[in-house]
Amino acid sequence: MLDKLKVTLQYCFPQHGLSRLVGKFAAAEAGKVTTAFIRWFIKKYQVNMAEAAEPAPEAYKSFNQFFTRPLKGDARPLCEDESKLVHPVDGTVSQLGPIEEGRIFQAKGFHYTANTLLGGDADTAKPFEDGDFATIYLAPRDYHRIHMPLDGVLKEMIYVPGKLFSVNPLTAENVPELFARNERVVAIFDTELGPMAMVLVGATIVASIETVWAGTVTPPTGKEVFRWTYPAEGAESVHLKRGEEMGRFKLGSTVVMLFGKDAIEFNGELENGFVTRMGEAMASRR
Repeated sequence: MLDKLKVTLQYCFPQHGLSRLVGKFAAAEAGKVTTAFIRWFIKKYQVNMAEAAEPAPEAYKSFNQFFTRPLKGDARPLCEDESKLVHPVDGTVSQLGPIEEGRIFQAKGFHYTANTLLGGDADTAKPFEDGDFATIYLAPRDYHRIHMPLDGVLKEMIYVPGKLFSVNPLTAENVPELFARNERVVAIFDTELGPMAMVLVGATIVASIETVWAGTVTPPTGKEVFRWTYPAEGAESVHLKRGEEMGRFKLGSTVVMLFGKDAIEFNGELENGFVTRMGEAMASRR
């Protein structure tokens, strides 16, 4: 009964208004108040500050600086086998597996389509129609920078407007087409294995989604799908290496990755609930 109430209330409150208000608080440089809140957050969510490049809570002027903190250089070593794709984030596998005729499994019989997830353009979604996907949820305690699973050249970035439901497991099990309903930023890369989509999904109180090449993409919130295209070569091209940072969340959310048909094979141990660490092996090339 309580779980049902938690989900129902999300349909009622002003999702974007609340999230932007939290965003202003997170960006505020409030001195001792900010430090006290960061200390509370570390204790509440058992954040491992020993991994942080700067472990002292008082070193962060705002909560956003703390939340997007860099790690020590040796905290997330890349898998030495360069033939392996690596996990892009610290998080927990929500779902992964085949994309069946363009349909992606969410939870408890809920599906959504790659077409809808990527902004509604059939040509963008077609290469992923019978490919593979992985959905990874980032909890509040996790490191919130997003990295590349393999080398890629940015082809297109797409802003897709939407709701801001929570993306925790409870909501994923109860809100149909959750990841294709929430506001999101899609990055399409060309790789040696074919196309790869990295979808950064917004959520309740996610104050900002950023990419390393464009900075803050949202907010402000848009009402229409917006697309940016990038050349493969030249001054405006974006080439990112395996393990290199590609974006970040200010407050937590979910990453959905899409790959083309017969491009990859996920490691056998990966399943719903598996805890991921950025840089560890995720999949093999087929």
